[in-house]
Amino acid sequence: MTVKAEHRADHSLVSGKTLFAVVLGNGLEIFDFTVYSFFAIWIGQAFFPGDDALTELLYAVGVFGVGFLARPIGALVLGRYADRAGRRAAMSLSILLMAVSTAAIALCPTWESIGWFAPLLIVCARLIQGFAAGGEVGATTAWLLESAPSTRLGRRVRWQMVSQGGASMSGALCGFGVSHAFDSATLTEWGWRVPFVIGALIAPLGYYLRRSLPETLPRQLRPKPLAKQLLRRYALPVVVGSCLTVGQSVTMYIMVFYMPGYLIHLLSYPAELSFIIAVLASFAFAVCAFLGGWIVDRYAKLRTISLAAFTLTALCCLPAFSIIIHASNSIMIVVVPMIMAGVLGMGVVATLILILMLFPTQMRATGFAISYALANTLFGGTAQFIATALIAETGNVFAPAWYLLVCNLIAIAALLILHKCRPSHQDAAEFNKMTCPVFYRRPNAGE
Repeated sequence: MTVKAEHRADHSLVSGKTLFAVVLGNGLEIFDFTVYSFFAIWIGQAFFPGDDALTELLYAVGVFGVGFLARPIGALVLGRYADRAGRRAAMSLSILLMAVSTAAIALCPTWESIGWFAPLLIVCARLIQGFAAGGEVGATTAWLLESAPSTRLGRRVRWQMVSQGGASMSGALCGFGVSHAFDSATLTEWGWRVPFVIGALIAPLGYYLRRSLPETLPRQLRPKPLAKQLLRRYALPVVVGSCLTVGQSVTMYIMVFYMPGYLIHLLSYPAELSFIIAVLASFAFAVCAFLGGWIVDRYAKLRTISLAAFTLTALCCLPAFSIIIHASNSIMIVVVPMIMAGVLGMGVVATLILILMLFPTQMRATGFAISYALANTLFGGTAQFIATALIAETGNVFAPAWYLLVCNLIAIAALLILHKCRPSHQDAAEFNKMTCPVFYRRPNAGE
């Protein structure tokens, strides 16, 4: 079954309600997984008491990174499940696991109550969250691509990133509201639990809606894909896909999720301002990702769009941090992260589609999920920890900017060698010929 025919058949099954179910569930999972980073300061005080505030933050963001260790495992297990049992079954299972682990964080006793069992429980809950998130992204993004008509691929896939931007914006809004409503003592005692309670209570709605989703994976394309087959035939696409994800992942985690703690803890800005920045940066990302989907469908030059976004980010990351560190007013501190997040959003949809179409339909969820999870585990999940550790080691608050630059250069290098893993499977070749004729061309086709 070709991509074009597949999309035409599946498109008739998709309504606004079903699309809302996918977007809501995906957004809730991202909210539950990432809201931890917005409250890392208070979680560190509650579960990881240290000699100083920087040490507490370092432990807290380290446990944030622990959740990413389970993402490749979740990508492989739930990705294979999505390629065997279908996208709907995998999405339903992932949101159920996320609800349970988020509730565990919300209800976990503090260090003062149960000692070392408290951080141990937090670590276990983060591992389950990571496992669920690792499988979620592959199944959801594959469903969005496969349910789209051939002329609206970008506008359908963009909802993956729009929902992520909305989720991070919701988390930042919760952070702003909670930090504004409670004093520091209350936040440390129980106020930080409020967003986790909200996420745990809403997740069952997402699970209910996902149970009725139409399936986009035909039964004849449901073999039992083996990990060794993926590594043997698609090792290079996995590596390239991971490197492409590195740039966008680290940019998002540094400029949006890490920025509140960075501004509060290291630059001594008030908590309210830092959360406003996170809200507006997330909003800019969501809006630009929405526009980026339209740009993909309009111009269909996937590599050009992606390359432009990564290059602009690489050029701007050092000046951006310089402005944030030396700004004399709060306006520039708000505007700079918004611009960086907006640039990321403009190119993220094109990058997602490039990665998705490196793998055939019957291995798409697994291949994409593993590529995405590896990048987030090695770079995205550790970005906050590495940035904090670099600052602690060097005493230079400018260190995160250099890390951001390196990660975007890795993504640019991956784009430059993308032609070496040109898809050979039929559906991807036809897709690339249809949507990106400038970059993807079959051999001996007028080159």
